[in-house]
Amino acid sequence: MNSHFVISSLGYPRIGENREWKKLLESFWAGKTEEEGFEAEMKKLRLQRLQKQRELGVELIPVGDFTLYDHVLDTSAMFGLVPSRYGYAGGPVSLATYFAMARGSKEAPACEMTKWFNTNYHYIVPELGEAEPRLVGNRPLAAYLEAKNELGIDGKPVLVGPFTFVKLAKGYKQERFAELVEQLVPLYAQVLRELEQAGARWVQIDEPSLVTDLTAAELAVLKSAYKQLSSAAPGLNVILQTYFEAVSAYQTVIELPVKAIGLDFVHGREGNLRALREFGFPAGKTLAAGIIDGRNIWRSDLGGKRQLLEELAAIVPGERLIVQPSCSLLHVPVSLAREEKLDATLLGALAFAGEKLGELAVLAQAARGDGGEAAAEAIAASTRAVAALNASPARSGAAADVAAAKSSRALPFAERQQLQETRWQLPLLPTTTIGSFPQTAEVRKARQLWRKGEWTEAQYDAFVQEQIRVWIGLQEDIGLDVLVHGEFERTDMVEFFGEKLDGFAFTQNGWVQSYGSRCVKPPVIYGDVRFSGPMTVKETVFAQSLTAKPVKGMLTGPVTILNWSFVRDDISRKDVTYQIALALREEVDSLEAAGIGMIQVDEPALREGLPLKNADRQTYLDWGVESFRLATSTVRDTTQIHTHMCYCEFHDMIDAISALDADVISIETSRSHGELISAFETETYDKGIGLGVYDIHSPRVPDKNEMLSMIGRALRVLPGRLFWINPDCGLKTRGQAETVAALRNMVAAASEARLELQK
Repeated sequence: MNSHFVISSLGYPRIGENREWKKLLESFWAGKTEEEGFEAEMKKLRLQRLQKQRELGVELIPVGDFTLYDHVLDTSAMFGLVPSRYGYAGGPVSLATYFAMARGSKEAPACEMTKWFNTNYHYIVPELGEAEPRLVGNRPLAAYLEAKNELGIDGKPVLVGPFTFVKLAKGYKQERFAELVEQLVPLYAQVLRELEQAGARWVQIDEPSLVTDLTAAELAVLKSAYKQLSSAAPGLNVILQTYFEAVSAYQTVIELPVKAIGLDFVHGREGNLRALREFGFPAGKTLAAGIIDGRNIWRSDLGGKRQLLEELAAIVPGERLIVQPSCSLLHVPVSLAREEKLDATLLGALAFAGEKLGELAVLAQAARGDGGEAAAEAIAASTRAVAALNASPARSGAAADVAAAKSSRALPFAERQQLQETRWQLPLLPTTTIGSFPQTAEVRKARQLWRKGEWTEAQYDAFVQEQIRVWIGLQEDIGLDVLVHGEFERTDMVEFFGEKLDGFAFTQNGWVQSYGSRCVKPPVIYGDVRFSGPMTVKETVFAQSLTAKPVKGMLTGPVTILNWSFVRDDISRKDVTYQIALALREEVDSLEAAGIGMIQVDEPALREGLPLKNADRQTYLDWGVESFRLATSTVRDTTQIHTHMCYCEFHDMIDAISALDADVISIETSRSHGELISAFETETYDKGIGLGVYDIHSPRVPDKNEMLSMIGRALRVLPGRLFWINPDCGLKTRGQAETVAALRNMVAAASEARLELQK
């Protein structure tokens, strides 16, 4: 292959190399930074990102992918789609209103937040039931002009497409889908016209919903929308961008009147290649090929990527190829530059956002034939690095031995429930929390002192025990029925376990955005996962020694550990999950042997790993359920297994959730409580369940009556004898005062509801 193709980026991490973005946001929210200074500093960070991508050789640099919270929320704000509860009166959306939608305010709860397709990024769900859309500010144009005027960069504006935006929204009946897309299309057309008039040459319109299963009616809406958009700005080169899977309805999509089609040749490689071979690609159109993995951190074998490019170039000439990551790089850390402690073999096999763009530059040099020996050696070095990790003793290649492992409880739930009621003697509508309590600055400082070696193990243990003692006392004073130890020893619900299991590694600066300013540092599963000793027994047993009330052991489940880690890609995800499950089973057994009779194994990420195509879902659910049961089925019948899930659309998961066979499940639902309750009107669930009665992601403290109303609505469709009362998620990110106040209101609401049920 001897040709030139264009290098593009679909999006770059927002958080900055040192999480400057997060720090700016939290300083602004805390009132420590004025709005003018906040916006000035955010502009600096925004421009630094663009300059960095230019330095790395990107030719089509995305602009407009930067956000102050979430890119979908930005789209809602751009079109004035602000629910009436925020008191919005039209015009540009203020920062106060914008952040109220994201985080809630004293006057109004936040908008619903849910996962961006099957990733661990959360977006703010648009609400289309009230406001009539109108263009109140052309954000892509502002981003384009800023890049051009400040840096001389002729950027590629990025926006969420109208089809995907409405697909991801709520507050409307399905029969209005076409109508709502049609309402938005003229506004998108105006955005594109103004970009064309400003001199923009390329624009990226993200339509990831095109990789999901689509109906003929939806495809008709898609075709109508893009016909109108094409005629609105005929001189603008539109890239219709898909990612995360193979595009559905390939023949329809490639015939849309756009200049380029973006396809994922990593996570959708098999399906997209098959379609490309079978149906070809239209003459005159450009293929934007995502060949570098934008969702995982492994270095590419560039020899294999070069072969893929050669195969693509045999169908689409190099001059009509754009080469790019498979999706936005917001899902990976920024740079490997500060990683100094990883094993050399592992470090050599990693690539973060900056390194991934560097890989594209090497491929471009090799394709043009001007890279010489340096490009050839870079390609050979990548192949050696990947092979070295695969040959590491940490990777045995052996599948988890699950054939003889026990994966079902001895008695069915109905019989276990009677035994557990006798053992625990809990009141009707028992109250509990999900697990974590506030991680204060004092807690974080103590952990830092211990990690730096400035505190001994004994000093740190004493500190953690004092925190547990305080919060056991607070929980008893509040009146909760089932207590937790608070997880003060844990940085993160996945990282904590990864640090204590074989097969995991940890970066120093591998942060990625989860939601808002919340950044996480996912563990790296690079080798075989094995149990190496008890992980939670010490703190849980200490907490139980302080109270006569039951204290739950708190574990993170195997599928969540998988989905919230960067996972090795040399064996199947199923086999990795089974390895984790068998390791966790030994921890469950250790807790039970130490006298802990309630054990919560959280699976908040079960649904987010659900494949985007219906045909692939049951296989995933089968091994996901099996892994949970492998971890939890060895306990006695009187031991109560709890679990917790986030953002779960209950109606399409009910069979799998029931098959977990947990004695109690709590579901994070406060931002979409009504939708979930409506699901129970047509579905049944016959095990213990707690629907989160207040939103922990917002700093507001809901009053008793608000929670009582939620409880009452749930009890209209759920049996009181199986219903638990809890917040909708862990309380790690909240402050102590608001946590105590909200829990007191929750217990008061539960007490009042209990009295009503007993009448």
